[in-house]
Amino acid sequence: MKTTEKALSSARAGFTLAEILVVIVILGMLAAVAVVKTQGMTGEAAVSATRQSIAAIKTAADMYEIRTGKYPDSISALTQPIGDRPAPLDDKNTKDAWGNDFQIRKSDKGVEIRSAGPDGSFNSADDITN
Repeated sequence: MKTTEKALSSARAGFTLAEILVVIVILGMLAAVAVVKTQGMTGEAAVSATRQSIAAIKTAADMYEIRTGKYPDSISALTQPIGDRPAPLDDKNTKDAWGNDFQIRKSDKGVEIRSAGPDGSFNSADDITN
């Protein structure tokens, strides 16, 4: 009898294959939820970073207008020194979070800065402007 008790107790000491599979499935579902949540936040962070870049470009354009009396025709004009003063905008701030160049347009209200957004196409629904 002692050998059968020993065999039963050692057989019950580990996990069954079914228990291990259930744990793996649960961990997989949790990982999938985490990936979906993280992807959404990455998109929101890119939009937020692009909005901050647009605000910085708008400030640089306003400084350019104060110094020259007119708004710039292009973003690259903002990266050039104005007379003996440094450039109002750093070269690193000329692209949005998706690596696309910003677009600048003069308007009656001043200047409009536009990002093509995640799709990379201007004049689409996901464009971001000031």
